[in-house]
Amino acid sequence: MIMALARRWRALAIAGGASLLLLAGVARAAEAPPPPLEVSELRYQGWAARVTPPELAEALGYMAPLKLKWIGNTYSGPQDVQAVVTGDIDYGGAFNGAIAKLIAVHAPIKAVIAYIGTDKDNATGLYVLEDSPIKSARDLIGKTVGMNTLAAYSEYLLDDYLLRNGPSGEEIKQITLVAGPPVNLALLLRAKRLDATFLQDLARDKAVEQGGIRPLTTDFDEYGAYSLASYVFTDKFIKDNPRTLAHFVGATARAIEWARTTPRDQVLERLRQIVRDRRRNEDVSVTDHWKSYAVAGRGGLMSDAEFSTYIDWYVRTGQLRAGQVKPADVYTNRFNPYRSETASR
Repeated sequence: MIMALARRWRALAIAGGASLLLLAGVARAAEAPPPPLEVSELRYQGWAARVTPPELAEALGYMAPLKLKWIGNTYSGPQDVQAVVTGDIDYGGAFNGAIAKLIAVHAPIKAVIAYIGTDKDNATGLYVLEDSPIKSARDLIGKTVGMNTLAAYSEYLLDDYLLRNGPSGEEIKQITLVAGPPVNLALLLRAKRLDATFLQDLARDKAVEQGGIRPLTTDFDEYGAYSLASYVFTDKFIKDNPRTLAHFVGATARAIEWARTTPRDQVLERLRQIVRDRRRNEDVSVTDHWKSYAVAGRGGLMSDAEFSTYIDWYVRTGQLRAGQVKPADVYTNRFNPYRSETASR
């Protein structure tokens, strides 16, 4: 009897020990770290006195262990994306129409997350002097209009505004377009060397504060809130580094939502600290004009409409052929952690 009990206890002990070993193995497997990222650093260009969503993500600790390497500042979205295509940087951002047009001519890139948009507080406006006789789209025929970059977002806004409000294609050709830095354009408007000019961000805020100008129209007035620019990577980078890309997009998406849901005064303080800490000889006070990133989709999710509107414009103006490029060719939400909330790709 005693020996039988001893054998039973021994069997239970062996079984229990095996169970503990099995549980320990499961725990170790559960605690195993995810596969490492394919690359540890991403090169990019910044914007003077501005903090982009990826830079904010890095400051908040979301980007770690991935590091961002700043190699200088860009002066336009198209230039930034061209630098991605040539391999000088790993990611860059531009107006969605510029991205679509580059892909239409076989640039090997794809948009992966939206990073800026327009809303009532961040609208890009077409401004004229307060006492200007220009009151409508037709009044712009034969006039001179300023914008920061030709064949980009402002030109699209102007062309679409005109076509939907009266002037014909031939009449639109009578308008002279002038490209230049936004600050210079505001000065040229006040000097009456321009009849109208597009203004946005800091240049818009400062010009409005000085008074004497009024908006003829804004993108928010015309279309409402939407995302208008996205970050791109090359097709090769996306194929070779899917874990890195998912990590970058996820971190950037979290930063966009942090900025959306955090009180503005706290966001501003963080932005000021980032600008101070990176020591690029920038004007920290510029950050005080930040209102939001105005990204429409949660976490930077993109939609077909945010690309098709520009594709349709290029086709209408003869810059692209019908069917030459589709939204599905231009962007993907595949790497965005918020993608389960939408039916988008």
